[in-house]
Amino acid sequence: MTRKSGDAARSTIRDVAARAGVSAATVSRVLGGVYPVSAETRTRVLGAVRALDYVADARAKAVAGAGTPTLAFVLEDITGPSFAHMAHGVEREATRHGHLCLVCGTEGDVRQELEFVEMMRSQRAAAVLLVGGAADTPEYRERTRRIADSLASAGSRLVLCGRPPLGPGAPVTVVEYDNEGGAHALVSYVLAQGHRRVLFLGGKPDHTTAMGRERGYFAAHRVRGLEPDPALVLYGDFTRDSGHRLLRQALDQGLEFTAVVAATDMVAAGALTALHEAGLNVPGDVSLAGYDDIPFARDLYPALTTVHVPYEELGRLAVRTVLGRAPGAAAEHLLLGTHVVVRDSVGAVGKGSRRGR
Repeated sequence: MTRKSGDAARSTIRDVAARAGVSAATVSRVLGGVYPVSAETRTRVLGAVRALDYVADARAKAVAGAGTPTLAFVLEDITGPSFAHMAHGVEREATRHGHLCLVCGTEGDVRQELEFVEMMRSQRAAAVLLVGGAADTPEYRERTRRIADSLASAGSRLVLCGRPPLGPGAPVTVVEYDNEGGAHALVSYVLAQGHRRVLFLGGKPDHTTAMGRERGYFAAHRVRGLEPDPALVLYGDFTRDSGHRLLRQALDQGLEFTAVVAATDMVAAGALTALHEAGLNVPGDVSLAGYDDIPFARDLYPALTTVHVPYEELGRLAVRTVLGRAPGAAAEHLLLGTHVVVRDSVGAVGKGSRRGR
């Protein structure tokens, strides 16, 4: 196969892996020279390198231990606005400490996550940050604990950002925010405006972030002696399209509600479009609130009441904490606060609302 010259046609580590019939992690091990591989495998990999004229760039040299020390940032969706702000915090703080930051988007593929973590372990990355919620199952805890132990044995550290702790003894650093408390405060504010039929547009039922926000929704009701209608709790994911679909579903089913609390600002944006399409005014007919306080929340019309999460600070704190720890340090658990940001999208019941209470 003939390749054109220039950066756009440059062979990648995955090209080398495909030609050699091995994984990208194995190619990295061969090139890094810090992990034992068989002579046959090394020969195949180096042959593929020569055939494709592969040249490792500065980032590859860094993870191979020949350059700048490295931090790895692993998340499901690199396009998510909240994750982007956390990644920005990680990158800025890593740069300040003289570290390179590598980002891996897994698209929810557990195998890809494990392969990337193993590559970072073999290349002696200073730390691996797993970002965002997960399905909190026994399998998840066992798998993640194995990752933590494996990284610790190589002198690295696992950092869980916005994920649940693994229990006593696990060599991890946990940096999270008051997820449930933020939802509790937000729903409490909505209820204080007189709303009693509050539609909740949640995420996946087994997702830890979604579960925390749902618990806050129920707790805010129960502390006031209220029991929300189960029919008002709908499940989807954290995307704009999910919010639009769930809100249309609620209207089509004839559900009565005077307010909507969305699990994220992206979900709220989709719900807002669906309300406008149905000819409903926000907050005159239906109040609406989100969660995350991503930048565009203030630019929606009306500006969105939401929960502020200090995502960038989470990223910076994670890096500062893990780089400042002593080798072999015990588990660390840091919790940042959240707060409600009141804007224009939530109003009091009785001031123009035309929907059932």
